[in-house]
Amino acid sequence: MKKIAISQSNYIPWRGYFDLIASVDEFIIFDDMQYTKRDWRNRNKIKTKDGPLWLSIPVKVKGKYFQKIKEAEIDGQSWKNSHWKSLKSSYSKAPFFEDLSSELEKIYFEENYIYLSELNRRLIELICNYLEITTKIRDSSEFNLKNGKTERLVNICKDLNACEYVTGPSAKNYIDQNIFKENKIKLSYINYSKYGSYRQLWGGFVDNLSILDLIFNCGRKCYEHMQYI
Repeated sequence: MKKIAISQSNYIPWRGYFDLIASVDEFIIFDDMQYTKRDWRNRNKIKTKDGPLWLSIPVKVKGKYFQKIKEAEIDGQSWKNSHWKSLKSSYSKAPFFEDLSSELEKIYFEENYIYLSELNRRLIELICNYLEITTKIRDSSEFNLKNGKTERLVNICKDLNACEYVTGPSAKNYIDQNIFKENKIKLSYINYSKYGSYRQLWGGFVDNLSILDLIFNCGRKCYEHMQYI
């Protein structure tokens, strides 16, 4: 029985994002949606000696009120040094920082991306490879999408002959479950409530950070703090 999940691309997402990817056979990056400011698309949090810190990528938004996520362009290059400096100063003493540090540094300083979505996907695939997640990743632009939030999701499921659609608990606020029932597609919600703490630098445990925090602190034993890896 084929399972799929669909979600917008996020910048260095939290562990739940990768559990969602690992729980299905195919994962669709839904970047045909409208880009929203001050969201997870272009930012995430890490833990520093002074507490949680937002790492935000500047995006060109002036005069682009209804641009899609895949159309959002990165504004400038100066943020790269700031992000890398923050990551290095916060995690260079973490036991597994070197597992990904050289590849991340290469992405920040040797690879150039015009579009935010392209950078996000590059980072997502890098982390999936490290976590040994073999789920196939595709873009929503490969599909002919219908109108309607739920209809679009069902359309992709049918195109891929999927029998089950897996999503996060917040989707209950907008998904029309009846449309899935009418199309005989099982609707499942992933449960994030079982996540526990793990050893971090800089004091007490802080949850909901970028998965880089988990990787740098736990290395290949990330699976002990996730559900589907």
